Amino acid sequence: MTDGRPVVDDVRAEHHREPLGIGDRRPRLSWRTVTDRPGWHQTAYEIRWTDGRRPPGRARRPSAESVLVPWPGAPLASRSRVEVAVRVWGPDGEDPSPWSAPLVVETGLLDPGDWSARLVSPARPEPPGEPVPAPVLRGRFHLRAPAVSARLYATAHGLYEAELNGVRIGDEVLAPGWTHYPRRLRYRTHDITGLLRPGDNDIRVLLADGWFRGRLGFGGGRREIYGDRLAALVQIEVRYADGTTDTFGTGPDWQAAPGPVLAAGIYEGEEYDARREPTDWRPVDVLPYDPARLVAPDGPPVRRTEALDPVAVLTSPAGRTILDFGQNLVGRLRIRAGAQPGRTVTLRHAEVLEDGELCVRPLREARATDTYTPRGTPGGEVWEPRFTFHGFRYAEVTGLPGKPGPGDVRAVVLHTDMRRTGWFECSEPLLNRLHENVVWGMRGNFVDIPTDCPQRDERLGWTGDVQVFAPTAAFLYDCAGPLRSWLTDLAAQQHPDGRVPMYVPYIPTAFPELRAAAWGDAAVIVPWVLHERYGDRGILADQYPSMKAWVDGITAATGDRHLWDTDRQLGDWLDPAAPADRPGDGRTDPGLVATAYYAHSAHLLARTAELLGHRDDHAHYTGLAEAVRAAFRAHWLTPDGLLTSDAQTAYALALRFRLLATDEQRARAGRRLAELVAADDFHIGTGFVGTPLICDALCDTGHHDTAYRLLLSRTHPSWLYPVTMGATTVWERWDSMLPDGTVNPGEMTSFNHYALGAVADWLHRTVAGLAPAAPGYRRLLVRPRPGGGLTHARAAHDTPYGRAEVSWTRAGTALRVTVTVPPGTTALIDLPGAPGAAEPVEAGSGTHLFRTELP
Repeated sequence: MTDGRPVVDDVRAEHHREPLGIGDRRPRLSWRTVTDRPGWHQTAYEIRWTDGRRPPGRARRPSAESVLVPWPGAPLASRSRVEVAVRVWGPDGEDPSPWSAPLVVETGLLDPGDWSARLVSPARPEPPGEPVPAPVLRGRFHLRAPAVSARLYATAHGLYEAELNGVRIGDEVLAPGWTHYPRRLRYRTHDITGLLRPGDNDIRVLLADGWFRGRLGFGGGRREIYGDRLAALVQIEVRYADGTTDTFGTGPDWQAAPGPVLAAGIYEGEEYDARREPTDWRPVDVLPYDPARLVAPDGPPVRRTEALDPVAVLTSPAGRTILDFGQNLVGRLRIRAGAQPGRTVTLRHAEVLEDGELCVRPLREARATDTYTPRGTPGGEVWEPRFTFHGFRYAEVTGLPGKPGPGDVRAVVLHTDMRRTGWFECSEPLLNRLHENVVWGMRGNFVDIPTDCPQRDERLGWTGDVQVFAPTAAFLYDCAGPLRSWLTDLAAQQHPDGRVPMYVPYIPTAFPELRAAAWGDAAVIVPWVLHERYGDRGILADQYPSMKAWVDGITAATGDRHLWDTDRQLGDWLDPAAPADRPGDGRTDPGLVATAYYAHSAHLLARTAELLGHRDDHAHYTGLAEAVRAAFRAHWLTPDGLLTSDAQTAYALALRFRLLATDEQRARAGRRLAELVAADDFHIGTGFVGTPLICDALCDTGHHDTAYRLLLSRTHPSWLYPVTMGATTVWERWDSMLPDGTVNPGEMTSFNHYALGAVADWLHRTVAGLAPAAPGYRRLLVRPRPGGGLTHARAAHDTPYGRAEVSWTRAGTALRVTVTVPPGTTALIDLPGAPGAAEPVEAGSGTHLFRTELP
């Protein structure tokens, strides 16, 4: 604070961590206010902006809004660079806050006509369908004077890394990421002013197959899905002190040569021969391209975020050296090679060991092997693959002289560089480890897109996985930008009849294209979650046509019956009772699952229509949702209040999706759900669909003790069974590893799959007690429900308004709860207690202490 006044902090544009080269002409602005004044709230704000050439613009508004407020000025043009500052007023006519530190917002190239560079590819003929050495492209240009500022705009068909005068440009990896390339190809903007020199400059771009040309998909996969030519597009714009500019870029004067990367694939790994330098420079071909498909990023890129040392160096029964990094992670190894020239170092990766050796069967046809052949530099060489990533805890290393010493081999963690926003801990160490496993699972499966798994020959953006995990994801990390980009591709690849691809970006595989409940419903549910957690109504507006198309497509398929029992479904995928080779054969009727999701998506679509002001749509989808609920009850609800599909997931869906009409029906369903859990000895009986819902369904009907016994069960199947087996990420199956330490024989056996970790959202909202009661946490719901013998719990979340936190401690029947409410927000405090003893209360911003007696 300054002179006791509030301070405006963390001014942001859209969902960008780094607003350089953004694609928004009218970026919405957000900020947080820091103050120690209890109950403070904003009554007005003023935004000041300037481009340094014209007088600053100012806009003052009497408003409490501080999240994603409209851009105050004229739309920005390409290459605009604007400084933005904010100040705010509180209640009672107080003086304004000081101006915030300026946020510099710079747009990229927003119009197709801004691009003068050409898309270039090596002219050397390459054998179709086969991995080839990664080419290096080279260009040279001359600066007539020192540069005052310079920007590089770059993208590629394939993965790329660029160097200017021998210095790596940027720190992102696996650029430009994976989008639906025929419609959207991301480019990124870099400030290269400090890398240029007057006179001659040399720029090089190393290319590799990546998602564009490499093998993708299971069952052998396919290569060259998007094209058979690697290519680069680079444009450099330089401004001099006298105000003049020059533009350089890829074109027919560039050259290409084979580089030291002999082969690289997402699944296969990378082969690198440091003895090979690009020397055989030849001309390039200029390829046609449509600059209209070039888009700026919506969120951060993939980066190196951490490096881990091995916790143990093992010798396998076969005499091989295996490093244990103590954590199942996603990334690659960085080695310090002091080996002899030409002696190849081989690195193999796996998530688990079986009989003391790497267990690679779960990888299926992913080789996950990197090789490095050193040139023999005195003092050794440091190498890390550039164009691949692996999911692993263990790595087998051969070719190094002797066993690796400290610092010789490190595991480099890669993921989309999202800002961490959520934390949880409690008095039960196994629950803390479970939560940490969820966090690591999200990190490893947000590698540019939200994937199902990061290690085998798949790594696809399965829609069902992120649909169930989205609430947890949005609590743990600021994933609004990455998911906004992914949803744009979902809409771009949606079929004319409304069907949503099973995974996005969609690629052809042996898996059939289905209209699948829970998977396609991501089109409706994920935008709704982002609105709920980030207060972003714009995402709902952008996705509204896609949301409607999904629900309308189901309506067309089901007709007036309103029962979705006609399409092939995946049902409650990976129900623990399903056979290992038939993961869709769960206990819950797939038609019940589908119809429940139909009703839920129609309901959310009706609410979306109301928010966006579409009155006719609101009335239509409200009526549709009720008609589907009625059809559900008529078909699956028996006269005695039970469901004909008598399974945990069936009742969880009926309760959480509000499909039952009366309090009596809901109470009966809750009792039956609790009976089923107890009959299974408090073991989980749900798959992907029921798992995120079951604990809430139990608590909604008063069965908190049953929910806690289910949560804390330690034997298979349960959330804590993998933890007791040494898991450090969430598994795909409840028993990916069997109790005897052998790996599940099923074909799908990932040890890093976040879907079943969706229970973490319940940990945050119910165990700790921190939930949104209004979009973007404008109002908090503080409703902890201690149980299971826990003596304390805590959750903290960086909301769009600031840090919110709930922590509680229990001693006997005495409960002490501390709540931090961010400035500009309020909280509904609903604590447990004896009947009538603890009525909900409202609290303003600040830190509050509450005490109550438990029954």
